[in-house]
Amino acid sequence: MSMTNSEAVIRVSNLKKVYSMGDNQVFALNDVSLTVEPGEMIAVMGTSGSGKSTLMNVLGCLDMPTSGSYVLDGVRVDGMSRNQLADLRNEKLGFIFQSFNLISRTSAIDNVELPLLYDRKNRWTDTRTMARKSLEHVGLGGRLDHQPSELSGGQQQRVAIARALVTQPALLLADEPTGNLDSRTTIEVMALFQELNDRGITILLVTHESEVAQYAKRVVVMKDGRIVRDEQVTDRHNAAEDLRQLDREIEEENALHAAEKEAA
Repeated sequence: MSMTNSEAVIRVSNLKKVYSMGDNQVFALNDVSLTVEPGEMIAVMGTSGSGKSTLMNVLGCLDMPTSGSYVLDGVRVDGMSRNQLADLRNEKLGFIFQSFNLISRTSAIDNVELPLLYDRKNRWTDTRTMARKSLEHVGLGGRLDHQPSELSGGQQQRVAIARALVTQPALLLADEPTGNLDSRTTIEVMALFQELNDRGITILLVTHESEVAQYAKRVVVMKDGRIVRDEQVTDRHNAAEDLRQLDREIEEENALHAAEKEAA
């Protein structure tokens, strides 16, 4: 399920996004340039108002820049029509959100199949099988018929990841994907992201949590609409190992409590 190719997945140059507020101009993006190569896993960080959400919306073809160029997986984006952007999103991008955005009272497999049904180029034939395989990729092959209310938060996010993967996109865009999850489930989701990235899937995630960013390969920090830092993660955390360590600590704590109870 590798998504790699020779093209840069993202190449943006001198992006600006300007909002007029009365006589004032507010630069949500101010001369942003960024290149994302196939197989990278990048965390974009910044405080509220830094421009990271605006950048995510532009990269996700949900908003257009005021000026600058954007090439997504070899396709020039700026200047496209609304319909062209919709087709490009469906073909090139997979989205993962903090609130999961699953359809309630609809099975996991139906939620995952949905993006395939919106494809106007008729690229897919056996959409049901593709949805099933995508759920199997994220470890939910036994939950195909479960509705969101029957799944834990971590499982719901896995369904959302399966839905993002099912169209075989060039890029996964994740907006605060662990924001609604507890600490352990956060590590589980980051372990899945690292596993997918190891298969060659390119991932860009927005997060305000430095602990989450340490699971990425590269961190981009934004401030006042500009990129102020862009560097490789030198001490990258391994989420699968962190989970194992967490389990060992829980086992030791349980054994200690049992010993104390027996001694009492």
